Amino acid sequence: MNVGGPVARRARAPFLHMPVPWVYVLGYLAGAGLQLAVPVRVHDPSGAFAALQVAGGLAVLAGLGLAGWAWAIFDRSGTSKVPGEVSRVLVTAGPYRFTRNPMYLGLALAYLGEAGALLQAWPVAFLALVLAYVNWCVIPIEEERLGAFDNYTEYRSTVRRWL
Repeated sequence: MNVGGPVARRARAPFLHMPVPWVYVLGYLAGAGLQLAVPVRVHDPSGAFAALQVAGGLAVLAGLGLAGWAWAIFDRSGTSKVPGEVSRVLVTAGPYRFTRNPMYLGLALAYLGEAGALLQAWPVAFLALVLAYVNWCVIPIEEERLGAFDNYTEYRSTVRRWL
């Protein structure tokens, strides 16, 4: 049996057949459901929550902008946007100069911003689970495939996975 083969990958990443943005959405919905069932309420005499809501809204826009920019670069390059599929080219331009995963980073920022804008605490806890899954299950499979590019090792050594 091949330990590192497709069966092992599926066991490591059971949601890999699902587009990764849906993993973020499902994580958020699970957290929002828990927020409804077990509300976390904090008294805000200073009115700081209004600033948190504005900052959250701005974070949503920034996160979606970052993810959209990265998506557009992939689209223009004609490479796959599906985790685990073979990429045609190694994209290193635009936001990929600063992070190897700007789409995932942008989704995380938008997710966190949404929780802030709606003053929801539980989704933040679920974001940790989503990021753990993406970081240790999805990204390693993508990086294994990207290793086929001659310049990937150099790129990986100079650009961080997240920030």
